[in-house]
Amino acid sequence: MLYLSQELRVVLIFKLYMHYTYYFHFDVITRILEAIRNGTKSISLSLNLNLSEKVWQIEADRLILDNDTFIDMKKLEPISSFKNRIFIFQNNVLTPVEVRSDGYYKLVPTQSAPTLEINGIKMHRSKDIDPLTDAKLKTRLVVTTNDQVLDTCGGLGYSAIFALKAGAKKIISTEKSPAVIKIRNLNPWLKKYADKRLELIHTDITREIDRFENGMFNSVIHDPPRFTSATGDLYGRKFYDALFRIMTSRSKLFHYTGSPKKIKTKNKFIKNTMKRLEQSGFKALCFHDNLQGIYAQKN
Repeated sequence: MLYLSQELRVVLIFKLYMHYTYYFHFDVITRILEAIRNGTKSISLSLNLNLSEKVWQIEADRLILDNDTFIDMKKLEPISSFKNRIFIFQNNVLTPVEVRSDGYYKLVPTQSAPTLEINGIKMHRSKDIDPLTDAKLKTRLVVTTNDQVLDTCGGLGYSAIFALKAGAKKIISTEKSPAVIKIRNLNPWLKKYADKRLELIHTDITREIDRFENGMFNSVIHDPPRFTSATGDLYGRKFYDALFRIMTSRSKLFHYTGSPKKIKTKNKFIKNTMKRLEQSGFKALCFHDNLQGIYAQKN
């Protein structure tokens, strides 16, 4: 009997998962149905959420996938009106990429990588910018080659991806929500960039941070959900003190806050957040309106 190492089994399972999983959403489904109705014989599509695109063959009322796998109009038409949902097609079954638990979590398509939506609120900026560009700009502001990076509230992992691209030596990315983690595990984008430098931890960063050593990180991307009574600890002085402790000298912080321009208290909210960071020891504080967050340094 052939025995496989745990590492090899994971690699094989990953390859099978990627090979036999297809992603469908409104734009893709609309194009497929139109092509079938027009008698088109082939169509160029991305069925992995814009990671890549290829030409797929059409026979009669069906799109031919790999080997003996196909999807036909009868399966696609019932979901053709859902504009902000993504469906996985695997083992001949279409399943929405969503979780209903303490809220309604779902993966939502964009023109680039998908975004996460919780109770109707997008967790990535989507107006005039796509999730990847947003993550790239935030990460580039603070991460340099050979940095050890902390990525708090990592979500779908896009900041971690760009920290890898920036040449980080090590990235620790934390995420508290089981629902978010489940959605992330169904998103092919982070899987593409699997790397031993990236450590994903399922944990509450407000507790986990006490376990990190002094001066452990060269850069921090703090990307919490928008401020509410439930997320207040992530904007609190105690947490900022802990961030300051675990950062080495001359390290950099980007702290996403959102930019509530339509709220009259916007200036007060940002100023109070910056004041708490300053009280914790951070210097060179600057609010970047285009990134909707605060840049700070530990001198």
